Amino acid sequence: MMQGISLILALLVLNPLLQDGERAFQEGRYSVATEKLQAVLANSPKDEVAKTFLAMTQAATGKCSTALPVLTTVRQGELLRLASLAAVKCYSTIGENTQAFVLLDRLQKTYPNDADVLYLDAKLHMKAFNDATYKMFQRSPSSYRVHELSAEIFEVQHQYEDAVGEYRKAIEQNPAAPDLHFRLGRAILLEKHDTDSLKRAEEEFRAELRISPEDSACEFQLGQIAAVEGNRDAAASHFKEALELTPDFVQALIALGKLETTNKNFDGAIAHLQRAVELQPANETAHYALLTAYRDSGDLEKAKLEKQKLDSLQKPPSGEFSDFLKKLGEKQPEQ
Repeated sequence: MMQGISLILALLVLNPLLQDGERAFQEGRYSVATEKLQAVLANSPKDEVAKTFLAMTQAATGKCSTALPVLTTVRQGELLRLASLAAVKCYSTIGENTQAFVLLDRLQKTYPNDADVLYLDAKLHMKAFNDATYKMFQRSPSSYRVHELSAEIFEVQHQYEDAVGEYRKAIEQNPAAPDLHFRLGRAILLEKHDTDSLKRAEEEFRAELRISPEDSACEFQLGQIAAVEGNRDAAASHFKEALELTPDFVQALIALGKLETTNKNFDGAIAHLQRAVELQPANETAHYALLTAYRDSGDLEKAKLEKQKLDSLQKPPSGEFSDFLKKLGEKQPEQ
């Protein structure tokens, strides 16, 4: 990509008028950019850079039908990236969502770590979600899915009481639908952790298991509830069942490892926790639990090594960008 940028910069330096047009485009002065770029093309009709920037200017001002034929034929380096980004926005603007996502997918494969591409991906998916949600509420207002989606939105907003209410409405309409009882149980626990909430959540997880007997997430949640209630045997049973169903369930491995440490079954605890850190090397909870298991078992050397790994994970990143982020969090001096 740097070679593409260098080529564009070289062309801009060689042509001051083109440079003026590109600068005007970047500054959002689209009428000036149009004038300058058209003047370049009047003298050099085949100038690829001028044609592309003019098309991007047209796209930015809503002239997508004029811009797209040019934007979708660009084939070189950085110009291709810029033109493709503009084309994706145009396709989305005119409602050609399929074309937008096809082109976006191509961009992601070519530039997997590009911030502009990732931002556009997030924005388009958010728009698609909002459009689909609107259609659902307009066309199927009586569907249980409307209540389910409403509940999920309330969850994202941390309005758990409202989420619980919506999940209950969804279940009333379709009591056999998979995942609803699980989501209701989880929402109950997110709202409160008192004894009554634990019991109500447990009922929902058990109801989910009657619909989906191999739901490892439900087994895990039942294990968590049993652990909070002090019933270690029941908790261990549920965690083991979760791992039978999903062997790489990291949270279940950690929970069972902690429980085995408490029960002084250190070999079992260490085996589960080693597996957890193998699956998720950056999981601080897993490393801390493994450190504890080593320490309590008397293996202080391995505990020390685990502490070093944990410290390295918790160490804040260094470098120019992290320094910039730190400055963002600094208070401005009082005037």
